[in-house]
Amino acid sequence: MYDVIIIGSGPAGLTAAIYAARANLDVLVTEGDVPGGQLTQTTVIENFPGFPMGIDGNELMEGMHKQAERFGAQFVLGTVTAVEFQNRPFKIHIDDTIYSAKAVIVATGSSPKALGVKNEKLLQGRGVSTCATCDGHFFRNRAVAVVGGGDSALEEALYLARLADHVTVIHRRDEFRASKVMQERVLNNPKISIKWHNVVDDILDPAQNRVTGLRLKHTLTGEMTTLPVDGVFIAIGHTPNTQLFEGQLELVDGYIKVYDNSRTSVTGVFVAGDVQDGRYRQAITAAGSGCKAAMDCERWLEETAKA
Repeated sequence: MYDVIIIGSGPAGLTAAIYAARANLDVLVTEGDVPGGQLTQTTVIENFPGFPMGIDGNELMEGMHKQAERFGAQFVLGTVTAVEFQNRPFKIHIDDTIYSAKAVIVATGSSPKALGVKNEKLLQGRGVSTCATCDGHFFRNRAVAVVGGGDSALEEALYLARLADHVTVIHRRDEFRASKVMQERVLNNPKISIKWHNVVDDILDPAQNRVTGLRLKHTLTGEMTTLPVDGVFIAIGHTPNTQLFEGQLELVDGYIKVYDNSRTSVTGVFVAGDVQDGRYRQAITAAGSGCKAAMDCERWLEETAKA
C-alpha cells in the first residue's frame, strides 16, 4: 500500500514524485515504456530555466529521477495495463502485479502523431521535430518545413518564420483547417510559402545522419518532387495517452478533465502534464502542473486522514 502512485515518468510525473516524496509520502512511480518521457528523445533543451547553455533531454530527466529517489520515491519499470478507480484503495496493474494506493497522480503525457514514413524515426532529433518552441532555435537562418494545416501547424510556422530563413508549409488539401486569423497571418508572411495538395513521401537523408530534404507527393497528380530543407516540424496533432482511463475518468476531447487545479472526476485521483493540457505541451508547464498535483494530493491525504 502506497500513499500515492504516480503513473508516468516525464517532467510532470517526476516533479510530482519530488514534491510528494519530499513531503514524506510513500511514493511509487511507474516508468512506462519510455522512462523519462518524450524529453529523452530531445538532444538539447534550451528553454528549461536554470540551464543557460542548454541541457540534454536524457540528462535533465535523469537528474529529476535521481532527485526523486533522493527523497525516497520508488520506481517500477513496466507499463500499466489496467487501473481500478471505482473504490479505494485504488488498484494499479502492471503485467501480473497489482499495486495499491490511497491516491493516484496520472501523468501519462501525450504522443505526437507521426507521419509514418520510412526515415521519420531514424532522423528524430536530427532535423525531425514535433516542437518548434523546443527546437526552432537550431534552425536560425536555415530552410525548414512544417507539415499540417491546423492552428498548431500554422502557429509553428509563424514562430519558425521569426528564426528560419524560409518556412514551407506542406498541406494535403487546398485549404487550411486553421482559424481565419491564423490563415491570414501565414498567407501574408513573406517568409512562408505553401505547398498545397502535397504529402511527405519520405524524409532525406539518413546516410548523412541529418535532414537534407523531403520527398513530396502531389495528392492529385502523383508527381514526386524534392524540397531541400534542414529541418521538418510535424504538426498533425497530439494524442493524449488516456486509453487506459476510458470509462474510469471523465475525458474532454480525449484529455482528462480537470477540476480545481489538478483534481479529476474521481476523488483521490489527480492529473498533471500533457495528458490534461492540449495547448502548451512544454516541459516547464508539465513540471509546474506536477508540482500542483503533488501538493493537492498531499493536502487531500491529510484531510482524509483527519476525517
